[in-house]
Amino acid sequence: MLKIGLTGGIASGKSLVSARLTELGAVLIDADALAREVVEPGTPGLARVVAEFGEDIVDADGRLDRARLGAIVFAEPDRREALNAIIHPRVREKAAAMLVTARPGDIVVQDIPLLVEAGQGSSFHLVLVVDAPDEERIRRMTEIRGMTVEDAVSRMAAQAGRDERLAAADIVLDNSGSVEDVTALVDTLWEDRFQPFARNLAAGRPAPRAGGPVLSAPNPNWPVQAERLLARIRRASPEVLGADHIGSTSVQGLRAKDIIDLQVNVSSLEAADRIAEALGEAGFPLREASARDTPKPPDLDPSAWQKRFHCNADPGRAANVHVRVLGSPGWRYALLFRDWLRANPDAVRMYADMKQALAALHAGDPRTLAYAEAKEPWFTEVAWPLMDAWAGSSGWQPPSYSVAQG
Repeated sequence: MLKIGLTGGIASGKSLVSARLTELGAVLIDADALAREVVEPGTPGLARVVAEFGEDIVDADGRLDRARLGAIVFAEPDRREALNAIIHPRVREKAAAMLVTARPGDIVVQDIPLLVEAGQGSSFHLVLVVDAPDEERIRRMTEIRGMTVEDAVSRMAAQAGRDERLAAADIVLDNSGSVEDVTALVDTLWEDRFQPFARNLAAGRPAPRAGGPVLSAPNPNWPVQAERLLARIRRASPEVLGADHIGSTSVQGLRAKDIIDLQVNVSSLEAADRIAEALGEAGFPLREASARDTPKPPDLDPSAWQKRFHCNADPGRAANVHVRVLGSPGWRYALLFRDWLRANPDAVRMYADMKQALAALHAGDPRTLAYAEAKEPWFTEVAWPLMDAWAGSSGWQPPSYSVAQG
């Protein structure tokens, strides 16, 4: 199934978005609704809340007095943490039970107001953040919900800041306009991204790509996007011994194809084969079961350059995942090349000029294969001697990884 984490600040309009996604066919798991269920009269959850906050937190009908509780926890952060420690595990347990009933191919949307605060982003294939300007959210809370401005600002301050939410977002949906505007945005997102992504996952295939080599201007958001993907990969299997952002998009200021390259470390090719299914479920299906990098000095044995190659199933974010044996020549070369470029502006310019010339030469190609193959002599004949010399003079060593880091 495709798992979408839906979040946003208070009064951002998540309810409108989740309602439309449900109409389109999504399976909705609403954390707010579950949070109410786990403290219904007679539940262990309500008993724990009463034990923590006192009998006064229950009204005359034996129900939780949410207004009174809200006034306490939004004024006192430590009390809010105590409440979350009671509610959140019970909500996660109920959500997990609902997930078990979802079918392959389903699009499951989990509406979680505190998704960012709880650090749950890597649990989902995509995080969708509904966003609206602070002044609009305050207007909604005061005019529609009857809050005072002070209460509205206090509720907003108790949540993650806007910048933190946006950094966690694979998709930001602007809900500053009309209902019709946001509904149209949701419909487009469903048709162009969610449904194709879900079909790719169900079929165990990467998202298709078309077109020749097109170099994009440097995007300062590439490393942020890469880190979100890496977090999903790292949690996919305990046999993942670490993962890194590599390639051109990992080098500041370098023009590149808008494809994020990631390297996954494993103990052996057998381990790479064992984690293939887990990577596929995380959103990165296998593309080539027995791929190989072009051998480069000093180790020219082709068998030492074997790897497994996965790609993203998400049509909205192209990514290559190179699964290499920890310590292998290909693993070391990828890290050294990245770090050499990061440390040497002249090398960046030289590499950029070479890429630009080859991209222009292969601009009419329907795919990027010929462009990639045309770069290989430069990697071996030009880059390798310079990289090797820099590694020796700088004392460069690749990062250290262990099973514990997986």
